[in-house]
Amino acid sequence: MKTLILLSLLCHFVSPVRHSLEFKLSYSHGIRDIPEFVAVALVDKVQMGYCDSNGQVPQATTDWMDKLIQKKPQHLAWYTTICLGNQHTFKATIENLMQRFNHTQGIHIFQRMNGCEWDDKTDEVNDLPSVSLLQKSPSSPVSCHATGFYPDRAMMFWRKDGEEIHEDVDHGEILPNHDGSFQMSVDLDLSSVPPEDWRRYDCVFHLSGVKDDIITKLDKAVIRTNWVSPSQFPAGAVIGVVVGLLLLLTLCITGLCIWRRNHHGFKPANTSDSSLSSDNTSASK
Repeated sequence: MKTLILLSLLCHFVSPVRHSLEFKLSYSHGIRDIPEFVAVALVDKVQMGYCDSNGQVPQATTDWMDKLIQKKPQHLAWYTTICLGNQHTFKATIENLMQRFNHTQGIHIFQRMNGCEWDDKTDEVNDLPSVSLLQKSPSSPVSCHATGFYPDRAMMFWRKDGEEIHEDVDHGEILPNHDGSFQMSVDLDLSSVPPEDWRRYDCVFHLSGVKDDIITKLDKAVIRTNWVSPSQFPAGAVIGVVVGLLLLLTLCITGLCIWRRNHHGFKPANTSDSSLSSDNTSASK
């Protein structure tokens, strides 16, 4: 909601009827001489703000944005909070992904883009989504997933060589998010498609009222998955856990045996009682 209010204020400084506000954020690991985190904000495709992990404080890159910040300094405070918050979030995300996929060396880049559009005549707002390719395992369908769009008048489909396809495609429903936006997905079964033909496929997201579609090429390198191959699976950690469980089980069994022996086992006979019984037997004879 803060973003939509800000966009409505920015629209007074630009002329087109339909306006767009975009945020592009990037965090890199292993690249020298550039900031690890970089974020830019654009209005109608023109950069109007910038922040990075070196400067920390966002900078206005247009005269009208500089005037807006001077007139309403709370916007600078808000952008500063957002910049620092995203910097920490992106750092944690890329470190988590590197550990999960056991890729601790080399160059890694994590990027995100989001934004919205505003119609100055109708006050109609269109939130642009984040689109990702997801796959549970190498044999599972690839899911094209869009989340964060508004309104719910949207469609998404797979194409091959630029033509929409229906075979081996499963369309999901449009579902609400907790923030009032929406999400949807469409799955593509690639079990009969050779890897060299993947480049012929792409996913298209179309939001009603928005001129440009979001097109995502089918590329194995950008597919997100939580599947780990056996060669990357941390066998040492698994063996350690199994050994630990066996030791714990052994201790439990040993403790149970000791407890039963102390509470339910046979007790030795009293020596004095045994001697008395023996004497009585002798006397009777």
